[in-house]
Amino acid sequence: MDRLTKQISLIAMSVGIFFFIASVFFVKEPMAKAFIFSLGMIVAFIPEGLLPTITLSLAMAVQRMAKQNALVKKLSSVETLGETSVICSDKTGTLTKNEMTVHNLWTLKKEYKLTGLGYAPVGQVLLHGQEVRAAQDTDLNWLLRGATLCSNAKISNPNADNPNYTVLGDPTEACLEVAAQKAGIDLSDNESENYRIKELPFDSDRKRMTTFNHLAEAIDGKATASFTKGAPKEILELSPYVRENGQIRVLGQREKSTILRANDAYAQKGLRVLALACRLYDDESSIAAATIDTTEKDMIFMGLLVMQDPPREGVKEAVAKCHAADIRIIMMTGDYDLTAVSIAKSIGIVKTEQPRVISGRILADMSDADLQEALKDEVIFARIAPEQKFRIVTNLQALGHVVAVTGDGVNDAPALKKADIGVAMGITGTDVAKESADMILTDDHFTSIVRAIEEGRAIYSNLRKFLSYIFNSNTSEAVPSAVFLFSKGLVPLPLSVMQILAIDLGSDMMPALGLGVEQPEEGIMNQPPRAKTDRLINPKMLVKSFLWYGGMEALVAMLAFFAVFALHGQSLTDLPASGELYREATTMTLGAIIFCQIGQVMNCRTQSQSIFKRGFFTNRTINLGLALEILLFSLLAYIPFLNGLFNTAPISSLEWGILILCPIPIFLIEEIRKAWLRQRYSTHSQRKSK
Repeated sequence: MDRLTKQISLIAMSVGIFFFIASVFFVKEPMAKAFIFSLGMIVAFIPEGLLPTITLSLAMAVQRMAKQNALVKKLSSVETLGETSVICSDKTGTLTKNEMTVHNLWTLKKEYKLTGLGYAPVGQVLLHGQEVRAAQDTDLNWLLRGATLCSNAKISNPNADNPNYTVLGDPTEACLEVAAQKAGIDLSDNESENYRIKELPFDSDRKRMTTFNHLAEAIDGKATASFTKGAPKEILELSPYVRENGQIRVLGQREKSTILRANDAYAQKGLRVLALACRLYDDESSIAAATIDTTEKDMIFMGLLVMQDPPREGVKEAVAKCHAADIRIIMMTGDYDLTAVSIAKSIGIVKTEQPRVISGRILADMSDADLQEALKDEVIFARIAPEQKFRIVTNLQALGHVVAVTGDGVNDAPALKKADIGVAMGITGTDVAKESADMILTDDHFTSIVRAIEEGRAIYSNLRKFLSYIFNSNTSEAVPSAVFLFSKGLVPLPLSVMQILAIDLGSDMMPALGLGVEQPEEGIMNQPPRAKTDRLINPKMLVKSFLWYGGMEALVAMLAFFAVFALHGQSLTDLPASGELYREATTMTLGAIIFCQIGQVMNCRTQSQSIFKRGFFTNRTINLGLALEILLFSLLAYIPFLNGLFNTAPISSLEWGILILCPIPIFLIEEIRKAWLRQRYSTHSQRKSK
């Protein structure tokens, strides 16, 4: 906004200085009179209603985004959204539903299949196609009991206010609770009888968590145990033993390879896999001084917990829309690399059969130069810590990208702040993440980001449209003053300063606001992101607005001014500078500009698409603005008090007819130009396709 204000001020001052010099040195006007005239030109070239119109348009855009589940915290972020060239997205909950369901349970000799979806405890645990209950199978029993004891999530049953089962806590842990219920385990009894003594919380570096529990039913004579769940590779490295059919024995290297192959097979199907292990203690006193280092070693492998978290509806289409818009999507997840690759392929993030995957460990050893080189191609980041997102974002920005990044945790805050657009999750996000972000997704849905980017592009396009519209009238406001100056008063001033203000602060504002809420044009997401160096105001736009649109409008306005004198038989070589006829002529100049702006607002609604295809009445705000514009002009022309204030006078029905015809040539000429552009683009596309 500051840059835009400075640009407009520079243009206005340049015009004012030019006309001051012209007045003094070419027209030989006194300096005082030349100074006053140059001030009038500056007023003509400063659109006084521009800043409130831009602010209102951005505020309305923010309201529209909020209805689409994207809360934008700063108006300036709306513009940045349109520049976004890379989206760094989490997987779980953003690209996927984050509605976990245990799909399989796996031990060395058994693979269990679970039926049912979601968090309702409806379904069965099947072994070889037959239902099996935890009470009948000791491996199944302690795999599920241990998993739920090493969990903090709860599931709330349906009630009068909410007919669905509701997760309180981590959905990954919640689905383990559901699996236990399907196997016939009473969660309340399990928790009370095997009560928790202490916990070693999960962290992204260890990729696991541990709880210590008293056991109502001893295992191998031990009444106290620790249960650890986490990433299979990490758990396996710390587990030299295995529990099978109720017996504990050494886990062989070949068996470890079998477990890893099973993990990879599940991951390649896009399934998420956790491993569970335990340690046994003589009594509770044995764990009083337990730490991570003393606990998470020499553990007993119990099995794999296999969960499915399907992609969200609409994500695949949103990803395709991003690719069409030349926006890259980079997945950054803490999940296993094969799971990440499978999901990325299924929703179209990567196209190559074997995309490069960089893990957190590999990333830690890479230089910034190596990382930037890797970021130039398709890449997936897996098993990374939240803190590493900051480095990825920093290096993407070093490559010139405008980066949007998603996050929900406290540790995501640095990356959210560093990104050009930080996107926090509204449902699962922490307060720290939301505070650090520029935008909050109330539905945690990736498609909401894409809709926000599309809205950001539309807003930028619309800002250019209504800037062009407002600048159009600047030329027609300035030309009458220039004619008055260079004719040395032979042509009386066709437009007063008050009439200029009536246009800038009155008739132009509502239609301009309507352009600010114009729906996106077809193909707006088939174009690459605009460059950071692009400016709202550029030479091409100035030529189009001031010379093309503005020149036509100024010509029509001056013809309308002279037409009044001609209709009344007044000699054009002896024009009065006051009186009723003069005020009627200035009213026609004002009316011609206002009516030309009606044609101009229709022209500005599209860049190349015909308004006949777009529809004249599809923007209610513009239609209301045009009605108010005509009403304002009528009040200025026919209210005596306003006649004196704005130097206007009533006009005849014939003159009304002239005004109605004013926008037609401007409108038709622009339609011809747009048709030529469409034909040129079509011919270029056909040649390119060949």
